[in-house]
This record gives sequence, C-alpha cells and structure tokens, in this order.
Amino acid sequence: MTPRRPLTIPVVALTWLLSAAAPAAAQDPTPWQSDNGDGTYTNPVLFADYSDPDAVADGGEFYLTASSFNCVPGLPILHSRDLVNWQIVNHALPRLYDEAFDRPQHGNGVWAPSLRQHDGWFYIYWGDPDRGIYMVRTQDPRGDWSEPTLVKQAHGNIDPCPLWDDDGKVYMVHAFAHSRAGINSLLSVVELSPDGTQAIDKGWIVYDGHGDNPTVEGPKFYKRNGYYYIFAPAGGVAEGWQLVLRSRNVRGPYEVRRVLSQGATEVNGPHQGAWVQAPDGSDWFLHFQDAGPYGRIVHLQPLRWIDNWPVIGDDADGDGEGEPVLRHAKPVTSAVVTPHGPVASDKCDGPELGLQWQWHGNPQESWASLDARQGWLRLAATPRPAEFRNLWDTSSLLLQKFPAPEFVARCTLDGSDLREGESAGMLVMGRDYAYVAVERSAKGWQVVGRRCRHADTGREEATVAEEQLASPCVELRVVVRDGAVCEFEYLDDGGNWQTIGPAFQAREGRWIGAKVGLFCQSPTAAEQHGHADMDRFIVERLPPSDSAKTGTDSP
Repeated sequence: MTPRRPLTIPVVALTWLLSAAAPAAAQDPTPWQSDNGDGTYTNPVLFADYSDPDAVADGGEFYLTASSFNCVPGLPILHSRDLVNWQIVNHALPRLYDEAFDRPQHGNGVWAPSLRQHDGWFYIYWGDPDRGIYMVRTQDPRGDWSEPTLVKQAHGNIDPCPLWDDDGKVYMVHAFAHSRAGINSLLSVVELSPDGTQAIDKGWIVYDGHGDNPTVEGPKFYKRNGYYYIFAPAGGVAEGWQLVLRSRNVRGPYEVRRVLSQGATEVNGPHQGAWVQAPDGSDWFLHFQDAGPYGRIVHLQPLRWIDNWPVIGDDADGDGEGEPVLRHAKPVTSAVVTPHGPVASDKCDGPELGLQWQWHGNPQESWASLDARQGWLRLAATPRPAEFRNLWDTSSLLLQKFPAPEFVARCTLDGSDLREGESAGMLVMGRDYAYVAVERSAKGWQVVGRRCRHADTGREEATVAEEQLASPCVELRVVVRDGAVCEFEYLDDGGNWQTIGPAFQAREGRWIGAKVGLFCQSPTAAEQHGHADMDRFIVERLPPSDSAKTGTDSP
C-alpha cells in the first residue's frame, strides 16, 4: 500500500455502544445515493472511504469489508442485496489486538483485508505491517467474529488473500510493504495449514512487477475453469491500474494482463477490489478510486470473461483493457431494494451508537454514554496525554467518514457541565483539522473556532474566532461543499447561522480520508473532569442553492 496525494475529482468503538446489526427497516435519507431508481446506478456506489474493498456473494446477498487502519472498531461489515445499495451491519474487530493501539497509531493496524467464504464460514485475513498476517472468522457476518489469529508472523507482509483449492490444500497470496520489509513490487504465495490458521512454508515469489508494473500489491486469489487467478493493482494508489495474473499451476509461471485503467475517464487509479457474481450469473468488480480528502471511494464495474480473461468496465476498442463506467444497468436480483446509502445520522435515542462511528484508538468505557441523559450522547472531557501536541495525539475522537461530496452535519451541544478550560464540539479531522466548539472560561461560555495545519508534524492549534455565548447550549454545524471545503457555524439567539472563521480545506489523514464528528477535551490531568451532551447528530444533503464554493484559509 502506498500513500496517496490529494486530487480534485468531479462530483458524480465502544463495544458496548455499537450494535451488531443495523435495522432492516426504512432509514433516514442519506447524503449519497448511487441507485437512480430506474434500474440503473451511477458510480461511485459508495462515496465514502471504504479503502481496499473486498466482497463475497452469499446466495442473493453480498458482504463487503475494507481497511480500517488504527480506527476502532475495525473491519467494517457492509451488506447489500444488489451490489449498489449498501448498509453497515457490523464490525469484525470490535477492538484492536495490541495495547499499543490505545494511543493513535495513524496509518498502522488493519491493512487491505480479504473476505472469503468457505465450508459454512466467513473469513477475513489482513496484514498488519508491523506484526504479520491475521485472520478472524464467523458463521454469521452480522454476529460475533472470533478473536484474531496470527497466521504468519512477519515484518512487512501485507494484503493477504487465501484460496481453498480443490484438493483440500490452502494457499495465501500476499504483497510486501517497502517501509517495513525493504522490498515491494513482489507477490508471494504461501501454503497454509488445512484449517487456514498457520503458514506452513516460507512461500515463493510468483510475480515481480519491477519494470512494467511497479508497486504491484493488494492481490486477490481466485480459481476458475482450471486457472488460478490473481487480481492485483499496480502503479500506485492515485495513478495505477488493475492487473490480472493467471496460471494453470498455483506456483506459476503466471501470464499477466492489464484489464482496467483510467483511459479517457476522470476515474483515476481504478483498481484493487473484488470479483463477485450476481444471482443472474453476471460478473462484477468492486474497486476504489483515490479521492483525496474524501478517501478511497468505491465503484462497481461490469465484468465479462473472454478467452478465460476478465474484461472490466467498458472496452470499446476490444483490446481487453477496459475503463470505468459512470452509469450502468444494475445487477439483476430478485430483491426489492429502496435506494439508500450507509446511515450517517444518529439521533442518540437508542441503546447503541450508530455503526458509522469510530474512535482513533482503543476506547475506554468512561468516554461515552447513552444512558446518562435520555436521548443524548454524553462525552466525557478526556484529559490530554502528557506529550500532547494537538488532537492528532488523541484517541477519544468520535468520528465518521465523509459520506458524500457535499453535505451538512449538525448537532445540538450542551456544555453546561464543562469545567473551566474544557471544550467540546464538531471536528473535521485529517493531517490538517478544524473545529467549532463550546468552551468554558473564567468569563463563562464561548464558541470558538480553531485550526491546526500539518497536525501530523506537531504544530499547535491556532484560534481563528471566538464569541461569547449567552447560553452553554447551542446548535453547531459543518457545511461541506464540493472539494471538501468546510464552513463551521453556530446558531445565534436570533435563529441565524453565524460562521466561525474562514472556510477550511479538509485534508486526508494518514491513508484514510478526512472525518467528521465530535470531541470533548480537558487541558488538565486532574482526576475530576466535566462532560458535554450531544443531541441528534444529523447528516443531510447540501441544498443545491447552497453548494457554491468559497475561499479557504489554506496557507
């Protein structure tokens, strides 16, 4: 996996708080909807940072997972009945498996998982670049998953994918992270124990991409018509393309063909994802596109087989190398699906937080409660760590992915029980971040706007605006316009929205997109701290009349 660079694109946990299944009933409107309601869909099917997606078909249903890095809970599980409309239903990893993740480990942790089904079990394998290759499994993707098993202890082994062969043997393909292993652009196949829990040999290199296909990584393993196939991206996250390797022998040699690239489209770097088959027998490929501050968003491409090679997307000239489609007929299924996207709003009126929320590290039980005040989420003012530089060092940030190119997020915040110096508010987090917050001082309560440029380098926050408040209970909102330009606002006593500071250009985090959410912080390490209550975190589409771009305070 390689870092991405920002691009401009066209518009087209707390275990005890997180539910293991999302409701099947109708949900609130979501900011992004791919389903056009006329039998077609428009890409992307997920305008959110589901990086390195992999998916499997289960009868007439589909499940998808994605990279989660240091975010907790990890390994999101999404469900669909038509490959177009997706809903978050679970996380396979409610807590990260090392106490090191109690503190933010930006860009580390869960890399490029593979999701597979075999003999009544669902499996997820992923690479931790600093520890090795792990696996969890379950018989019900919406239920509990097993504790992680370390399949292969290694430094720099990433992007694993298993294959159960016809003779009962189990193999696993994986790539290498140069930052840890000192090598990359290589794919290796390892034999596993029959139960898939342990590597039983050192493996062998099946492909060297140096030269024509540098940075080959993210492989997915399949078998069809007697051929072993390895689907693998190359060329880098933002500018790359999709390869397919095939061989009659699992050990190779493998033929190589480029099957998908940007072509004349605006969909940069289309690659790394999942081949799945719909109930009608049609084939499809889910992949990501790097979208800068929005993260890696997910597209769905038609796939067809010609001479035992897959052709993905639109191949107008018939050379076997397709390019992405923007609009296409949906897969044919028997399911009647109301168009929707993953839930983004949370009314805070149930027993659990919505599954869209993640923390920046393993959470503590004291950080949040839905029981302390009926219909509100209570966030404790968590003390800053001793070596605090800015919020980049803080795990207790309750965040969710940007759900659309344009949207509005708002909530009511009651800061009555904050102590002096404590603050709570709405945050857009990445390598740069900004927030609007209610803060208590010796003079009472005020609303403040702060920014931090290059937070990952340790820079301090800067205050860009502050206003005294007559009441500590105030409605806050973030308006995100095309290009991830954000405005922070509060509702004044006259019922008018007041902007705090200049517009802010959101920036991605370390291998994740920018996130929006909530925080509550104390500047002291004292044992006693205050708290803030949040009511109804609502995420809505931005009205067309309010979508004009504004200038930002970019340096």
